[in-house]
Amino acid sequence: MAAFDKSLITRSEVAVNHLMKRKNWAAREPGVILVFAIIGAVAILLLSLFIHKKITARRAAKA
Repeated sequence: MAAFDKSLITRSEVAVNHLMKRKNWAAREPGVILVFAIIGAVAILLLSLFIHKKITARRAAKA
């Protein structure tokens, strides 16, 4: 009787080897990362502008 199941070890070794073979996708596609960064910056800008308008309107309504 085996003390442990060796099939689990071989599967985990295969998984580790697969992870080690992966390349850095972001380094190969810098343009996509740049577009994501620009879209994120614009989204943050629009969200902060919307929040600023709501806060200003609330202050004007109180006064």
